[in-house]
Amino acid sequence: MPLLIHQFPCLSDNYGFLIHDPDSGETACIDTPDADEYLRQAAAMGWTITQIWNTHWHADHAGGNAAIKAATGCAIAAPAGDADKIEGVDRTVDQGDTVALGGYTAQVLNVGGHTLGHVAYHLPQAAVAFVGDALFALGCGRMFEGTAPQFWASLLRLRALPADTMLYCAHEYSASNARFALHADPDNAALADYAAQITTLRAAGTPTVPFPLSRELVTNPFLRTDTAAIQARWGTDAVTAFAALREAKNSF
Repeated sequence: MPLLIHQFPCLSDNYGFLIHDPDSGETACIDTPDADEYLRQAAAMGWTITQIWNTHWHADHAGGNAAIKAATGCAIAAPAGDADKIEGVDRTVDQGDTVALGGYTAQVLNVGGHTLGHVAYHLPQAAVAFVGDALFALGCGRMFEGTAPQFWASLLRLRALPADTMLYCAHEYSASNARFALHADPDNAALADYAAQITTLRAAGTPTVPFPLSRELVTNPFLRTDTAAIQARWGTDAVTAFAALREAKNSF
C-alpha cells in the first residue's frame, strides 16, 4: 500500500508531518515541534508513533522529542552534526545513510547551512522529500551556522533530486518568500505566475506545502544562483550570488 502522509499546522507557522506505512503499521514523526499536537494527531489517525526523524536541532523541530518518546517508546534518528543538541537520540545519520519505515527507505542528505548538521530525508519510492528548514517554496532557511559555500552545496544536493519530487518544508513562508523572489528575479514570468498562485492559495487559507521541485527549479532564486539572470543582479558566481541573496532576504 502507498505511504500515507498526514500534514497538520502547529505552533505559529510550522507544519507537522506523520508518515505511515500501512503494511507494517509503523509511523514516523518528521520533527517534533509540538509533542501534544503530534500525539493528538496520531491518535486521531489511529496510528502508533514508532520513530522520530529529526532534520535539525532547533526547538521548533526537536523540542517534542522527549515527551513523544516517553509516551510511545519510539526510536529517534537525528543528524550527526546536531545530535549533541537533541534529546533522546538513538541513532545519528548523515549523508549517504538510510532510515527505514516498514517497506519504505529514506535516503539521508546532508543539507547543512541553516544549522551545521541539518539533514533531509528523501523517500524515492514515494517521490517525496522532507527538507526541514533547508529549502522553502521560493526560499531557503536563514544561514545561522553554516557558510555560503556549504549551504550552496546543500541546495545542489536537493536540486539534484528527481524533478517530480514533492518537497515538504516545515513552515508556511511562501507568501513572504514570493515577495522577495519577485524583487530578486523580477523578469521571471514563471515566478510571477507562481507568486500569484500562492496569493490565491493563502487568501483561501490553503497550505502551499508540499510543492514540486520542478517548479522551484525555474522560480526559486536560491536554487538559481548559477544562472545568468540571477548573477546579473546578485554576483558573478553562484556562491557570491547566493550569499548576497541570503543577506538581502534577512533584511527584506
